[in-house]
Amino acid sequence: MEYIKRTIEDVVVLSSKTFKCVLVTGARQTGKSTLIRHLCSEIKEVSFDDPFIEEQAKDNPEMFMSLNEPPVFFDEIQYVPSLFRYIKQSCDNNEEKGLFYLSGSQPFKLMESVSDSLAGRAAIIELSPFSLREIMKSSFARPFLPTMEYVKERNKEAVKPDNIWKTIHRGGYPEMQDPDMDWAMFFSSYVKTYLERDVRELTAVQDLDAFRRFMVACAARTGQMLNYSNIADEVGKDANTIKNWISILEASGIVYILEPYSNTALKRVIKTPKLYFRDTGLAAYLTRWITYETLAVGAMSGAFFETFVISEILKSYSNVGLDYRYFVSYYRGKDKKRIKKDGIESWEEAEIDFIIEQDGVLYPIEIKQSDKVTADMTSAFQVLDKIPEKKRGTGAVVCMCSMPGALRENVLQIPYWYI
Repeated sequence: MEYIKRTIEDVVVLSSKTFKCVLVTGARQTGKSTLIRHLCSEIKEVSFDDPFIEEQAKDNPEMFMSLNEPPVFFDEIQYVPSLFRYIKQSCDNNEEKGLFYLSGSQPFKLMESVSDSLAGRAAIIELSPFSLREIMKSSFARPFLPTMEYVKERNKEAVKPDNIWKTIHRGGYPEMQDPDMDWAMFFSSYVKTYLERDVRELTAVQDLDAFRRFMVACAARTGQMLNYSNIADEVGKDANTIKNWISILEASGIVYILEPYSNTALKRVIKTPKLYFRDTGLAAYLTRWITYETLAVGAMSGAFFETFVISEILKSYSNVGLDYRYFVSYYRGKDKKRIKKDGIESWEEAEIDFIIEQDGVLYPIEIKQSDKVTADMTSAFQVLDKIPEKKRGTGAVVCMCSMPGALRENVLQIPYWYI
C-alpha cells in the first residue's frame, strides 16, 4: 500500500535534532514502525518482536548494545525494559542528537521506564490512527479552534469526503486504508492480539472472555458519561475491577476519558467523566455494526458521530505535538439554560459537548449529526459567562452542514470536514 504522509512527521524530525532519544508511542497498529522507517530509512532497525533478538538483549545487554551502536531504531522496546538503563548510559556518553529511535505499543509500560531512565533525554510523541485530514491527503496542520480566522484558513483546502459514514465505520488504522482489507478480519485479529499480548502483559487479567465483554460494554457507551457500576453489572465484575480495566484501555490508547469542566462559579457541576473510543472502526466492530449503511441510520449514529468529531479535534492537537489533555473538557450541570419550543419558554440543565481552553478563553462546541442546525442549540454556552476570570470565545456547532456560516454573533456552524 502507498505510504500516506503523517502530519506528525515534522514533530519527529524536529525532536531528533533537539533530543538524544525519540520515542513514538500509541495504540497497537497505528503505524509507529512505518513512520520511523520512512523518516529514518538509512539507520539500522532492530525489532524485539523477534523472540531470539529479545532474548539476546535481555541475556547480554552490554554485548547487544555494542553490536547495535547508535544511531539505531529499536522497535517494540517495551519487551526489553531492562535496556533503558543502557540507552541512558549511551546517551550520557555521547553529545550527538537523534541517537536512538524507539517505538512501542504499551504507553503505560513505556512511560514508566522512560520516566525512570530517560527523563530529559527523550522526546515522547503520541501517534494516533489516521485523521480525516491525513486520509484526505491534506497538508493543513493547524490545531482546530472554532474561530473565523481558523475557518478562513481551513477554507483554502478543506475537502469533503465522499461518504463520511464509510470513513467512520472503517476507522483510522493504517491497514484499514487499504480498500481490499477485510474489515471484520482485521478487527477480529486486532482484538485477539490486544487481549493476548497487551492486556495480559499490562496486568494480571486472567479472564479474557470477561475483558472482551467489558470492551463491548464500553464500546456501547462511547460518548456517554462513565458509570462504573452500570458496566460492572453488565460484565459481572465489581466496580473496582471495572475502574482498573478502564485504566488499561486508556493507558493502551483504546479509549479517551474526557474530564468535566469545573469552576466554583458554576453550580452543582456533574463531575463524572465521559468515555470515548479513540477509533470508531474498532467501536463499530465491538458493537456489531457490520456495515456503514446500518451504522449511519442506527440507534448509535449520533454517539458515533460525536466520538468521531472529538477524536478528530484531539488528533489535530496531538499531531502537532501538543498535549490536549490539559485544555479540553465538557460541561454538564444544574446551571439552567433557557429554551423556547413552540413559543413556550422553559429551563433545563445545561450541557456543552466540548470545551477548548486557550489563553484564558473558553471555546464551547456542540456536536450535532444534522445538516440543519440553529442558534437555539447553543443556548448553554451562556453558562460560561458566569465565570469571572474566564472569557467566552467564539462557539460553534460542528455538524454535517454544507458550508460554514454564522448562527448568531460569536457562534458559528462548522462542517465536520473543516476540523
